[in-house]
Amino acid sequence: MGHESSAHHGENIAMAGLPTSYASASSSTDASMVDNYTGGKPVRPVAGVDTPIPRVTARSLVMALFVSMGGLLFGYDTGQISGFQAMSNYLRRYGEMTGNGDYKFSNTRSGLIVGLLSIGTLIGALCAAPVADKLGRKYSITVWCIVLNIGLIVQISTPYGHWWQMVVGRWVTGLGVGGCSLLVPMYQGESSPRHIRGAMICCYQLFVTLGIFLAYCINLGTHTLHGTAQWRITLGLTFLFALVLGGGMLFFPESPRYDFRHGKVDRAQRTLAKLYGVPENHVRILEELEEIREQFEMETEQQVWHEFITAPRMFYRIALGMALQSLQQLTGANYFFYYGTTIFQGAGISDSFVTQVILGAVNFGTTFGGLYVVENFGRRKSLMFGAGWMFIMFMIFASLGHFALDVAHPENTPGVGKGMIVVTCLFIAAYAMTWGPMVWAIVAELFPSKYRAKGMALATASNWAWNFLISFFTPFITGAIDFAYGYVFAGCLLVGIFVIYFFVIEGKGRTLEELDYMYVHKVAPWKSSKYEFPQQSSEWQPAETSTGRKDREMQHAENA
Repeated sequence: MGHESSAHHGENIAMAGLPTSYASASSSTDASMVDNYTGGKPVRPVAGVDTPIPRVTARSLVMALFVSMGGLLFGYDTGQISGFQAMSNYLRRYGEMTGNGDYKFSNTRSGLIVGLLSIGTLIGALCAAPVADKLGRKYSITVWCIVLNIGLIVQISTPYGHWWQMVVGRWVTGLGVGGCSLLVPMYQGESSPRHIRGAMICCYQLFVTLGIFLAYCINLGTHTLHGTAQWRITLGLTFLFALVLGGGMLFFPESPRYDFRHGKVDRAQRTLAKLYGVPENHVRILEELEEIREQFEMETEQQVWHEFITAPRMFYRIALGMALQSLQQLTGANYFFYYGTTIFQGAGISDSFVTQVILGAVNFGTTFGGLYVVENFGRRKSLMFGAGWMFIMFMIFASLGHFALDVAHPENTPGVGKGMIVVTCLFIAAYAMTWGPMVWAIVAELFPSKYRAKGMALATASNWAWNFLISFFTPFITGAIDFAYGYVFAGCLLVGIFVIYFFVIEGKGRTLEELDYMYVHKVAPWKSSKYEFPQQSSEWQPAETSTGRKDREMQHAENA
């Protein structure tokens, strides 16, 4: 049945004010997670003060806004490239001369310049998982910011005609963006107070939209300049953003769940208390630490390579996370953001840079609504409503573009072109309030601590894989079927409604450990928002593991 050391008893007696087993949280355990994930109600009565919990604290707000700069890097790079491809200097340096003396990008070259960033981000997201488990969440963000800046240097220094160096530079930049795209939502999810976790993770998407909007505005201001300043100013500012994020992370605390898993229990408790804005011995803090400890003790100490897939309900959750991130791309939003300038030139709009600024402003402004929606209406209802609305908008957009717009001479149908822009704005508003921010929140909530880095890495990699496929093949597809391409995205949105209804558990107001319990115990997703955990008395005893862990009553007897 195992032996309890006297040191262990002493720690339990000294920490009588806390749940009785915190002192052993950092000790190794050989409990089998796979065979004995029976669990219990994650929240149990514990002793402690019960003062009111602030809705938002200054520390949690600063953390949400500053760390979300990782999203700004993602969005800023996404927004700038569509403008670069319409700038005269960028076209002349890296495009191909046509028969009439003009410069343009072939579909292949355009797809590589836009799409290789996504290949880099895919690899970066996969590589970031083991780095995050080794170095910690906050130091890993700094590492990937350094990688991102190396890629920017390669891009800015690209000589005339060397378009392949620009492609390589965007690939290296993508490594950094991909690493940050995994780590920022993970860090926020592991650190945020439960009652605002969804909104704090959604801040990541808010800063993605801010980055896109900033890139559009700066491109609007620089595209009339002469020389390489047209695009190098926009590109160089990315360097500044990465420096601020990478350097600033050194002054932030480590994720409390990462600290707990690595034996720094006191520091994890202090960090949680500061973010919640309550004393360290507050009931909420003690409950959350007890949940983290329980989950930690259920896990096996040594992990075989396939355990993150074969552990209870992990394959289900990995598949769901990858499906959600893929569907986020297949909503078609990046179809507008990557090729918006080209799309609206084809729709007959004289200055498509202005149109992009309008789209970027709608995208950024309506994302604020998403921060409210996610914590007041929940994940499931919001995502299903958003997918339905976007389906309608894409059907209208594709029908107008394919049947009513004079594609060869769009100036002959100006009313149709303007109508398409209005429909696009309505589509982007729905995306920015639902699928844009909430998918990141759900994926950050899906996995238990031990497998969170790997699970999120696979899910995020699927996002970037589809990002690449859409950015690379869009010029070829639109060249063949023009705006009927929108029907493809509309069909994917219908699939998204089905996936959300039948597979996603509502995470509003739940801790990460509670969500883990609900997935493992196969709570029906359509009943999850009203699910109540089984009641347990204060004399709760943990289930005995396959290795014969002592139950709570015997441990109390030994301590006495």
